[in-house]
Amino acid sequence: MIWLIGNKGMLGTDIENSIKNNNLQYISSDREVDITDIQVLKDFTKDKKVDWIINCSAYTAVDKAEDEKDLAFKINADGVLNITKVAKELNAKLIHISTDYVFDGVSEKALVETDKTNPIGVYGDSKLAGEENVLNNYDKFFIIRTAWLYGKNGNNFPYTMIRLFKERDVVKVVNDQFGTPTYTKDLSELIMTLIKKDATQYGIYHFTDEGKTNWYLFAKKIYELACENNLVDRTKKLEILPIKTEEYPTKAKRPKNSYLSKEKVKNTFGITINQWEDALKNFIEEIK
Repeated sequence: MIWLIGNKGMLGTDIENSIKNNNLQYISSDREVDITDIQVLKDFTKDKKVDWIINCSAYTAVDKAEDEKDLAFKINADGVLNITKVAKELNAKLIHISTDYVFDGVSEKALVETDKTNPIGVYGDSKLAGEENVLNNYDKFFIIRTAWLYGKNGNNFPYTMIRLFKERDVVKVVNDQFGTPTYTKDLSELIMTLIKKDATQYGIYHFTDEGKTNWYLFAKKIYELACENNLVDRTKKLEILPIKTEEYPTKAKRPKNSYLSKEKVKNTFGITINQWEDALKNFIEEIK
């Protein structure tokens, strides 16, 4: 049986749908089962035979985290430690979702799983602490680092862009931060693959869709597909302008390069991954 933690979030919703589509037995929880209280977790799983735990719960407000450090660490580090301890007690395999923000983004190459971590903000720090809590306390785990996540059921960059395309005549988007968008449905598929294969190749894996882009080019593609699918008015005059990170100041620093190599996950599990443009097309089809 699978225990899905964070089933009401953007990724969790798609994973829950995938679990149902595959007719797999599962239980799920969200904020009503407090991951920062280990006794609550133990009580929830009492008398249940859990074989897999998928942890999608997280504090993800990157800028807010700079002011809410204690809360970010409580959820992303302490909560993850509690989940790990419970996984160990249950002898359940743990899939934990992490982030590209564990890197500083200085290197321009595709980042591999063994590259040195060096977060540049509180959010990244708290997520790295969560990873370390898994690594130091259990051996049956899959840590999946992903990036630029978007899906039907949550706030994300494509939704924000589509709204701005409707509201404004000029939309400015940074063009000097590089990485790859990730469609939640594609990440859900990877997780289903691990479970259906009953995988034992434990460790850290990177997963996004394929290809490399920046936020500006991502926005341009969203606009093109949104026009094709009548989500925005193509007759309206609109300018999408590239800007530098310095022109769009945020409380938390962002990694300049968070392009993740997928070679390990592809070679280990024999999967093919969608190009990010095709994944975005699938998303636009889903929401139109």
